[in-house]
Amino acid sequence: MTQIHAATPTDRIGKDDRLVILASSVGTVIEWYDFYLYGSLAAIITAQFFSGVNETTGYIFALMAFAAGFAVRPFGAIVFGRLGDLWGRKNTFLVTMLLMGLSTFVVGLLPNYATIGIAAPIILVLMRLLQGLALGGEYGGAATYVAEHAPPGKRGFYTSFIQITATAGLMISLLVILGTRFAVGEEAFLDWGWRIPFLLSILMLGVSLLIRLKLAESPAFARMKAEGKGSTTPLKDSFGKWPNLKLVLIALFGLAAGQAVVWYTGQFYALFFLERVLKVDGPLANIMIATALLLATPFFVFWGWLSDKVGRKPIILGGCLIAALTYFQLFHALTGAANPQLAAATASSPVAVYADPADCSFQFDPVGKTTFSTSCDLAKSYLAKAGVTYDNVAAPAGTVAEVRIGAVVVPSFRGDVLPAADFKAQRTAWEAGLGDQLKTAGYPAKADSALVNKPLTIAILFVLVFYVTMVYGPIAAALVEMFPTNIRYTSMSLPYHIGNGWFGGFLPTTAFAMVAATGNIYYGLWYPVVIAVLTAVVGVLLVKEGKSVDIHD
Repeated sequence: MTQIHAATPTDRIGKDDRLVILASSVGTVIEWYDFYLYGSLAAIITAQFFSGVNETTGYIFALMAFAAGFAVRPFGAIVFGRLGDLWGRKNTFLVTMLLMGLSTFVVGLLPNYATIGIAAPIILVLMRLLQGLALGGEYGGAATYVAEHAPPGKRGFYTSFIQITATAGLMISLLVILGTRFAVGEEAFLDWGWRIPFLLSILMLGVSLLIRLKLAESPAFARMKAEGKGSTTPLKDSFGKWPNLKLVLIALFGLAAGQAVVWYTGQFYALFFLERVLKVDGPLANIMIATALLLATPFFVFWGWLSDKVGRKPIILGGCLIAALTYFQLFHALTGAANPQLAAATASSPVAVYADPADCSFQFDPVGKTTFSTSCDLAKSYLAKAGVTYDNVAAPAGTVAEVRIGAVVVPSFRGDVLPAADFKAQRTAWEAGLGDQLKTAGYPAKADSALVNKPLTIAILFVLVFYVTMVYGPIAAALVEMFPTNIRYTSMSLPYHIGNGWFGGFLPTTAFAMVAATGNIYYGLWYPVVIAVLTAVVGVLLVKEGKSVDIHD
């Protein structure tokens, strides 16, 4: 097969360079598509693979399985980063792409919990771990490969096309899911049609492999090898020597962590919030998110291009700070636009749970065997499932919990002192009564699609994604510029994937747990706000601007 000869660092953008960007970007889009299918289908994954536990625990489990793929990304960065610095950029990201595509295809074939029991979620999590390992090695290779082909003064512009890939992968996954939903019908999609997007990944894998096989090694790596300057111990040189380890830590806390939480808040948590909290119809939520992504995507390239002129640091840190200052206002506005009935009911008939704090537990059951039956737990469990925000008010010890909806009081009951059969019957009757009172107060069981202010909702989602483009567009160039060629793949991959894998990947799980624990649907936003502010402070003080650095030295 014909190989594309590597461009020298001084070449202008030509045919070879365009193919370098296209091949790196297309392959990475497909890897992100594979990775985000799971996140986009979290609610269905819950029903298919975690049906053996209660609903709230099942959803948290599904989010944890999603996060498991992020948890191992730093380890993938270490393993494949080392190979990339020893073996070459091209060969390494061919392996990562193959691993990602095959593990995604297996998920599409995997029997569910009802068929094979506990083996189903175990195998699912194993596939997620393989996906995370592969993605941990993919991004650093693609970003490094493109940056090392870029002419002077155009690294931000060149690598910004890599930055589009994550959003493009998410957008394509949403579009494929929507197309499948409409093609097979919602009932069939929930039953078996959800597998189709996973199975289609094998076709995309074949196309991307054919494209990437045409590439040659990056010019910087090839020259380094020819001159005998490569590192034989990239892990030790990256993390065992303080000068470089210090740069890794600065890259993590001064750039990657804040970028990660802004990214996941603007795209994934926004989708979770629409579907899980605001109860917006799944297909409609996907359409609105996909529209916002489509409108905002060109700004990845814009900010990458601008960072070549004004620097990476002011754009990334500015995006973190603006996001942190406006998240609460934007998500309040999102509630009013996407579920106006819920917003009106919350304002006119606020809900509070009056309970003895000792009667309330943190409702997370890892094995799905605990029955939360105290009067407080019954009240909070129902309100969490209903997506109703509430205040917690401490009552005297021994008090039976009450749910207060405006001026209406709905007493709970002590289910923990009842026989199992009596408890189940009384809980069913009590939940029906509480549901009727919430409905009377104006709280909807789900968002009315006809009442959703779609233009305003899309506009708010666009702003959230616009913040993402600010922090993410220049990040690849910023990280590449911090490290020398012989350990670049390893050194830049680890802070990027700790930031995105841990700080960002655990955001939906952490934020949802914070909401469930407090009853405040906005409380989870404190997680990205605090980390984004921390990154802005560390970045201003410690990150050095690198747009003029010669990365070929």
